[in-house]
Amino acid sequence: MIQQTMDFSARARQTLGSVIVMAALGCASAAHAQVTYNIAGIADFTGPFADIMKDTTACRRGVVDWWNDEVGKSLGVTLKVKEYDSRYDVAQVASLWPGIKAELNPIAIFGLGGPDSNALQQRLPNDKIPLLLGTSGYGFAWKSDSWVFNARATYPHEAAGFYAWYQKKMGGAPLKVGVISSEVSPAYVDIHKGVERFAKDNPQILEVVETIYTEAQPTDLTQQVNRLLRKGATVIQVFNNTASVVATRRALQSLGKSNIPMVVSAHNGLLSSGKALGDLNQMEGSYEVYGMAIPTEDPTTARAFFEKLRTQYKTQANFTSPCMMGLAMSLLTVRSVEHVVKAKGPAGVTGADVRAALQTNAFPSEQTFGVLPNIKFSNEAPFPTSGLAVNIGTIEKGKYKLAGENAPVPNVNKW
Repeated sequence: MIQQTMDFSARARQTLGSVIVMAALGCASAAHAQVTYNIAGIADFTGPFADIMKDTTACRRGVVDWWNDEVGKSLGVTLKVKEYDSRYDVAQVASLWPGIKAELNPIAIFGLGGPDSNALQQRLPNDKIPLLLGTSGYGFAWKSDSWVFNARATYPHEAAGFYAWYQKKMGGAPLKVGVISSEVSPAYVDIHKGVERFAKDNPQILEVVETIYTEAQPTDLTQQVNRLLRKGATVIQVFNNTASVVATRRALQSLGKSNIPMVVSAHNGLLSSGKALGDLNQMEGSYEVYGMAIPTEDPTTARAFFEKLRTQYKTQANFTSPCMMGLAMSLLTVRSVEHVVKAKGPAGVTGADVRAALQTNAFPSEQTFGVLPNIKFSNEAPFPTSGLAVNIGTIEKGKYKLAGENAPVPNVNKW
């Protein structure tokens, strides 16, 4: 009986010790528990930008994977991204959004461009969730108190930076510009309206000889391009999509005018357009312009960061301008979350907190690994408005290279 009592006491002490150890482990686990927040990712897997979407979405996810591992872990925060196919369509974005919001309760949205901004800019102030875009901004959103944030200034700002640079390069005479555009998207209309206003305000820099309107996916633009050339166009702007670049280039080739350069933007840049044409050499002498790092093979900080994502975080993407847009919007997002968590702790982060961080903090280029220049938002616009500069890429002797770096953007009036 005495031996049984002693055995029982020993077992009780052992059990009590196990409970204490488990409780201690539970407290330690709670102390290191991660708070998870969702980000909604709007994508286009079946619409006009499906051909470049893999690089954009993969690079967005790569940034989140990197941040979770190297920053968020020590802060007690994990970010998750879920993507939805909007087909780059305003009505589809508007239709999807209530379900996305109910499912995820996101603290931020990764967007693509005009359809997202047009569909959501009136809703987000009530939803209190910021939308971030790697694209340029838009004139119709050039107002204060916005919940939409573009990593770059407007496309007309970027075009103005290119034309001021190219005019000097060509000797100083006013340029004659032909514009290929479309009325299928508010974003496309906004771009050519802004460039037309800049041309009107700056006749010493350029004249827009005509703006041609095309369908969403044009196949033959020979007649339209020939009309621009007859009016004296010495450069053709194609800022809508890759299909338009291909059709314009084919038209120039069929007319024997391959020496006429095109200027494109980040979403339909030289690499993606060259791939669509089947040979990068077919973009010889043309240009791309935007307020981000140019994804050339030069050993830049942005390139080194991408290689880290590719090798350490298994990001399956190409180093392209669509990838750069993904990097730009996601880096601004995670750095904003970082500012919030450092200020108030990991619990209770809201979309309003993320927006406030975007508006009140400077984002030096080092924080985005050179993907963006120094960024500072103000309440007057949803994009940077001061100290603007652009980078310009080209194809020279079959090589993708930087043609102009930190070219200043002249003043652009609202349109």
